[in-house]
Amino acid sequence: MSLSPCDTRQTAICSATMNRNKQIDIKRALALAGTFRFLCSCADACLLPFLTLYFRQLGLTPAMTGIVMGARHFIALLWSPAAGLLAKVYNKRRAVIYGSVLFSVAAALLLLLVPPVKDLRTNICNTSEPSVGSTQGLPASSTAPQTSSVWTRAKEAPATSLPVTAVTTSSVSPEENTSVMDTNLATFQPSSSLVRKKRSEMKSEQPHEKVEKEMEVKEEESGLDFLGSLKTMDIQHQLFFLILIIMSLWEFVSAPLEWTVDDGLYEYLDFADASDRYSGSEVWGLLGAACGVGGTGLLVSQLSCFIAAETPRSAVHFYSYAGLAALTLPMASSLPLYLNKKRGRTSGLLKAVQLVQASPRALLCAITTSLVGVAVSSVDNFLLWQMQDHGSTELHMGLSLAVARLSQAAFPLLDTFVFKLLSPGRVLAVSAACLSLQSFYYSFLWGAWAALPAQLLSCFSSGALWWAVKVQCEDVATPGVERNVRRVYTSLSLQLGSGLGSLAGGFVVQRFGLAWLFRGAAAVLLVWCLCLQLLQWKAPRQRRINYSRLLAADMSEASDSESERDWLDKAMEDDRSNNNNYTQRTNH
Repeated sequence: MSLSPCDTRQTAICSATMNRNKQIDIKRALALAGTFRFLCSCADACLLPFLTLYFRQLGLTPAMTGIVMGARHFIALLWSPAAGLLAKVYNKRRAVIYGSVLFSVAAALLLLLVPPVKDLRTNICNTSEPSVGSTQGLPASSTAPQTSSVWTRAKEAPATSLPVTAVTTSSVSPEENTSVMDTNLATFQPSSSLVRKKRSEMKSEQPHEKVEKEMEVKEEESGLDFLGSLKTMDIQHQLFFLILIIMSLWEFVSAPLEWTVDDGLYEYLDFADASDRYSGSEVWGLLGAACGVGGTGLLVSQLSCFIAAETPRSAVHFYSYAGLAALTLPMASSLPLYLNKKRGRTSGLLKAVQLVQASPRALLCAITTSLVGVAVSSVDNFLLWQMQDHGSTELHMGLSLAVARLSQAAFPLLDTFVFKLLSPGRVLAVSAACLSLQSFYYSFLWGAWAALPAQLLSCFSSGALWWAVKVQCEDVATPGVERNVRRVYTSLSLQLGSGLGSLAGGFVVQRFGLAWLFRGAAAVLLVWCLCLQLLQWKAPRQRRINYSRLLAADMSEASDSESERDWLDKAMEDDRSNNNNYTQRTNH
């Protein structure tokens, strides 16, 4: 029995629908995405919160540490959307995920090859013990290891024939320092005589040979100008530039990961008409971060100062990061990714920026998230320094940061209660005020566990902030642009604000000390909270119609309103009657 063309077409449509239903499993996709985010957040939390502490052990000053951390955020701000766009255009999302994970591990392990300014045996074992005194009353220069050195060098002699002698001022007395410098200058006298002899020989040579040799010397000097400038730097600045290059390379290869995975997952769920469940995997990132930072802090605190001959125990942070990142590679092959070629490539973010600029309340929310990003970054970068100065070990640091992540993850349990009491604008101000209180509290730490109670406020600072941002995105965004508006706020806070906060925080600690950094951040946030309340009261409220909420309304409410005439039907009938009256008048 043969089938008609209509029957054949219907059969093809039915089979395609059945195959689509079989291929798309929403629960499995969400489980894979949640597990992948959990492992990635756990790996990052094993290392990233402790990086500034490791830079301090290597010998970087607070200003250098702030520049390095700020460079990471600025690279992520510019490169993440560009890399996500390139991965979508060339349909290489899975390859980008593989490459990002592998090269991130390699770049992170490169930091273990960087030599410290001082002996790590004294840096780690002394600063990790609770018996170390606080540096609260010391000047700002004492917040980093003293690495100033006196470099003596003869300018007349070639760089290859003269040794460079470094004398550390912190370990040599003034009399010994003067004698050493005199001895070094005495050793340079034979070299200077050799230079004068070489010059006399050059004068006796032929003119054309002299010109050729001068040209060769100029070429060598121009080619080795950059290397010579590095050689003339002190060892601390050489260390700084080396770490800056490695960290920039690390962020360059790791920045596309989160953006690419989020794009693929969202388009996959949107293809299955389940994009409303996209935000359900965010809580797994906070839980993974809590497990990573708490578990690594507990593990490192149980080890001795050196786990091998010359390997400090801080290297465990890097090995934990590498191990957990390697576990994500098998899952990357099964991640739910989908390429929606019909979706606009660049118009989404531009339209989101326009929507934020057009709404006064959305613009106030953007300014608030930027200031919060500045304060959070400056506090997070140097909080472990403050805790270390008051006797905290990796155990106290890891558990304190884990409590902060868990407290932030617990806010969704309270959002319904908070929404009944406060408007989203008030919640935004309360979150900034709580963060100000946290920062002010950190400036008065007195013991190893003193920072732990303040971490409980993260539920109402960071957790409440991002809930208010989410509500603001729903109010200002048009259908299909909610995620891009959320990305605008995230970029302003986590990249732009964090980069500026890292730079400013490093120079403030260098100049005024750790305590005044936390007090300054608290003062700025408190002043903005007061200004925010006044500006929100003056700003007009422009609330857009959220069609998804209307479609998700309770059926009971719809049944109660069935007796009433729908306003849209009434408007259409009025318009139809007006048209009929106008037609009748024209006919007459």
